[in-house]
Amino acid sequence: MRAHSSVIGAALILVAVFLLSSSCAQVQPHFTVPKMTLSDPSFIPTMEAYTASTVSSGNRVDFLLNGNQIFPAQLAAIRSAQRTITYAQYFYEDGPPAVRLVEAISERCRAGVRAHVLLDGFGSLKMPLELRQTLEAAGCEVATFRPLRPWALDEANNRNHRRILVVDGKVGFTGGSGASSKWMGNGRRDGHWRETDARMEGPTVNDLQGAFAENWLEATGNVLGGDGYFAPQPARGSVRAQIVRSSPTNGSFAMYTMYLLAVSSARRTIYMTNPYFLPDDQMRKALLDAKRRGVRVVLLLPGAIDNNIVRQASRGGFGELLDAGIEIHEYGSGLLHAKTMSVDGLWSTVGSTNVDNRSFALNDELNVALYDADTTARLEKIFVEDLQHSRPVDSARWRARGPVNRLLELLAMPFKPQL
Repeated sequence: MRAHSSVIGAALILVAVFLLSSSCAQVQPHFTVPKMTLSDPSFIPTMEAYTASTVSSGNRVDFLLNGNQIFPAQLAAIRSAQRTITYAQYFYEDGPPAVRLVEAISERCRAGVRAHVLLDGFGSLKMPLELRQTLEAAGCEVATFRPLRPWALDEANNRNHRRILVVDGKVGFTGGSGASSKWMGNGRRDGHWRETDARMEGPTVNDLQGAFAENWLEATGNVLGGDGYFAPQPARGSVRAQIVRSSPTNGSFAMYTMYLLAVSSARRTIYMTNPYFLPDDQMRKALLDAKRRGVRVVLLLPGAIDNNIVRQASRGGFGELLDAGIEIHEYGSGLLHAKTMSVDGLWSTVGSTNVDNRSFALNDELNVALYDADTTARLEKIFVEDLQHSRPVDSARWRARGPVNRLLELLAMPFKPQL
């Protein structure tokens, strides 16, 4: 099951030329932010107002770590489907997880379940044609989000980076994982990608489904509805949760605002895990201001990454953060791809969003935000465990880095708005 390399190569060249030649979108300016804390009664209404999404009670949220937990949970949910499956994936290629997902969805389609599979036009370039044909032959509906076409170059830079799986409108998954062998394993050794996803039940699943329906409508012109997709949701737990989605091409920068409000409201701790860390001036200032307020700010970033340009551009900005006392750790046991943040032990988020201009100003993204101390404590426990597999970045050693690294950092900077 191999994609045609010549077609992929031509498409990649086409996109690369466009990315290098196009002007890059920027986040809508956020010159000031309100002075709040997470315990202020105004915090949740403010978040709801600027993200255009509701915080719902009665949810159950479980974290899934790495392919060892993510794929079995997804497959179990798919195999239990009785009515509908909606699945949006940015990164789809070949390998055992990709094949098993297709086989499971196809089997349910043959059993009469309605399945809708939405693949990003860029992220699925390496998906073997045979896998798509298997889905279609089983009766599944498969669509491509913004296919790469010479006459639609204006869309090439804006991708659907969201990961969404909803089964029967009752159980949902989101996070940063892709359908690829890269996510197999436990995230603790070379070749294993370290990932955190979330499995949800309760009222927030309808909001997750709404995000899928939004992208499906754009890609196909078809409207999904009815109780097979959206149904009354009884309480499944005690977690207050919120699905936050952003789509810069449609005028929404909600994800950026969510991150900025959370960081600016911190009073004790900020623990952030992110693989592509390229904050703009305002986000960097928010982190530095938090440290000046006495907040402990700890960043967990990758020690190795699949994009060396991003790594060099990211490391080039460490100096000011280290000088301010912000702690930076680099993960060493595999490739870090998890995208999480917790603040003051009260609020946390998991999703697809990177701390860079591409996520905040170009791509459609989706995170689940959690307003719950117990759930946040679980995420912070995961963070502490990851730190044990990481190495702190020493300011003196960073400043003593060699001329080759400095040159690479300098060369990477012009690409920063596109990263």
